[in-house]
Amino acid sequence: MTLPNECMSVKNQTVIDVVFDSVRRARRLAFMPFLTAGDPDPETTVAILQELAARRVDLIEIGFPYSDPIADGPVIQASYTRALGAGVSVRGIFDAVATLDRARTPPLLAMVSYAIVFRHGPERFIEEAKAAGFAGFIIPDLPGDEAEDCFRLIRSQGLDLIQLVAPTTPRERVREILRCCSGFVYCIAVAGTTGERAQVADSLLGQLRWLRAETDLPLAVGFGISKPEHVVPLKGLADGVIVGSGIVRHLEDLAGGQSTNLVVTEIGQLAAHMVAAVSQP
Repeated sequence: MTLPNECMSVKNQTVIDVVFDSVRRARRLAFMPFLTAGDPDPETTVAILQELAARRVDLIEIGFPYSDPIADGPVIQASYTRALGAGVSVRGIFDAVATLDRARTPPLLAMVSYAIVFRHGPERFIEEAKAAGFAGFIIPDLPGDEAEDCFRLIRSQGLDLIQLVAPTTPRERVREILRCCSGFVYCIAVAGTTGERAQVADSLLGQLRWLRAETDLPLAVGFGISKPEHVVPLKGLADGVIVGSGIVRHLEDLAGGQSTNLVVTEIGQLAAHMVAAVSQP
């Protein structure tokens, strides 16, 4: 049984839909790296975004630093602290992203706390994010009673709202979440916060099989995915993988005196290894 998306009011294909259609035809997975905006500064963020684009990643998730994140592990929390300490702002993130060449940049998704969206004003935030070049939103703390209104606002702009589900999320709750979700489903690999793990949990694989019967949306796995070996058990079950802590950890090296160019290159090499892994049959 595939659930109807009751919140869906428009059915036009988005740029995220196009990406997943393309990778499915190519019989591979999509790869989406995560990057904290403004860590350690906007110029480095832009340089890394350009490097990731050159490495031909499929999408990029950009984290908006927040003082009290609910789902991020210590590596990403530390990157948020560094960015906030350097004075990063929503306006600064939008301005930095707007400098990118859209023709050469894969779709960008904003991982952002609803507290930031609410303080900015949901309609204004969505409009300004679209103008800057964002294609969708991941809002991990979006209240259930706000999801439908937020979903309709985002879809009215031709963008996507990606929702998160975990192996521990009750199935009836998952069905509710799916009704106001588009682009893809963000499948949390493990219970808890983001971070690097040794292997993919069996509970995740079981949930992916169940989700396949519940929705036609692509399934992308994040939280704990950090190396090519994690990709193998996901093939045939997931449509994409998301790597966060494994990439953000390289930015800690800048504090130790490593050159920006070298760190950017190392992140590019990590991305290249993941692109190769998701492209294997």
